[in-house]
Amino acid sequence: MKYPIAIEPGDTGHAFGVAVPDLPGCFSAGDTLDEAIDNAKEAIELWLETVIDDGGAVPEPRSVAEHQAKPEFAGWIWAVVGVDLAQLSDKAERINITLPARVLRRIDAAAKSAGESRSGFIAHLALRA
Repeated sequence: MKYPIAIEPGDTGHAFGVAVPDLPGCFSAGDTLDEAIDNAKEAIELWLETVIDDGGAVPEPRSVAEHQAKPEFAGWIWAVVGVDLAQLSDKAERINITLPARVLRRIDAAAKSAGESRSGFIAHLALRA
């Protein structure tokens, strides 16, 4: 999906502020225009991840032109940030990995101790990292 972002111009003393009109409460900033766009992508991904985790619906992006018509964005810079929703999905995917037997035994012991499956244990560790 491609979300339009509105960027409030910054200067040497002020950061570039970013709003994502299609995602209420999704804001970001950056010291440079490039940094503001990069940070907006991260903010969008976190916002969407939270909505998906809470079982909510992912809002469809509207056009830049529709947002530009709003008076609160007069004089702002516009960009579009692409986000791959597949990377935010919780749909299980089968993978094949190779680990030393010693490491696998430690994972299995820790997973058993935590009352989890091997896959669940590895997933939880990765999400905490």
